[in-house]
Amino acid sequence: MSLSNEDEGRGAMSRIWEVLAMIGLLGFCEAVRGGDGPPAPPAPTPMAILQETSPPTLSPTESPSTPELEACAPTPPDALGPFYRPGAPVRSKVGEGFRLEGVVRSSQGCRPLPGARIEFWLAGPDGRYADAYRATVFADEQGAYAFESHFPPSYGGRPPHIHIRVTAEGHRVLVTQYYPQPGQTRGQFDLVLVPEESSP
Repeated sequence: MSLSNEDEGRGAMSRIWEVLAMIGLLGFCEAVRGGDGPPAPPAPTPMAILQETSPPTLSPTESPSTPELEACAPTPPDALGPFYRPGAPVRSKVGEGFRLEGVVRSSQGCRPLPGARIEFWLAGPDGRYADAYRATVFADEQGAYAFESHFPPSYGGRPPHIHIRVTAEGHRVLVTQYYPQPGQTRGQFDLVLVPEESSP
């Protein structure tokens, strides 16, 4: 049985393509597909992708960043008044009926300030200032303090108040006042000082 010319031509073309594929004429195949440019880069491997997305390693001299230390709001200052006298006796009680306590802290990091010097003075029951109503207290190892007195009277149109002056190493002097409410027998008043190097 003889093959037609068409069948012979088709068989010849098939053999040609088989030979081309066997000898790997990739350039010829690229030309046939119209690819004149350079070959496409290989697809990234899973390891390459992992290396690109991995976090950077720290050198021995680097350390991870840490959040800033917590800050406490400084205690608002108040008037010193005309009746301050330095050198009040070291004692924690000048009367009975009212107790004021708290912690002396730094505004930087809220850390306690052990050994802080706290001076108190207030008017006596008769509304007059006297040495009998002055005291100096030192904060303990946790920065805590306690002061006991009579309930401060009001005078000259001023509400009841206790004057306070606080000094601690490396911090600015704090002068403030505490205002108890009528009928109050105990008060909580933390004293927060500002470090000397802080901006005003």
